[in-house]
Amino acid sequence: MKALGRAIFVAAVFISFAAFAENCGDLDAQSEMNDCAFREYKKVDKELNEIYNSYRARLDEGQKRQLRDVQLEWVKFRDLACAFESSGVEGGSAYPLVINYCLARRTADRVKELSALANCKEGDLSCPAWK
Repeated sequence: MKALGRAIFVAAVFISFAAFAENCGDLDAQSEMNDCAFREYKKVDKELNEIYNSYRARLDEGQKRQLRDVQLEWVKFRDLACAFESSGVEGGSAYPLVINYCLARRTADRVKELSALANCKEGDLSCPAWK
C-alpha cells in the first residue's frame, strides 16, 4: 500500500511538472528530467532575485529590513516544506526532480507575491510602497 501511495505521488509530480515546465515534458531519462527541473528552478530563482532587488530599491530603510527578514523566513519555509514534500522519494532517482520542482513551484508563487506588491496602485492601504 505504501509503495502504491508513493507511485501515485510520483506520477502526480510528473504530471504537474510537465504542466509547469513545458520544455521538460518530452524527456524520457530520469537524469534529463532531474537536470531540467534544476534548470527551471534556477530560472525562476533568478526571476525572484530580480524582482526582490528591484522592489527593495523602492523601499525606505525600515521597510528594506522588514522585507529582508520576511524573505529570509520565507526561504526557510520554502526549503523545509520542499524537504518534507520530497521526503517520500528521498534517496531515489526521482528525488532531484521532486525537490527541484517543489522549489521552482514555490519560488514562482513568491515571484507572483512580490510582483503584486511591486505593482500595487497608489491608495492601496495594504501596499508598503507604490513609488
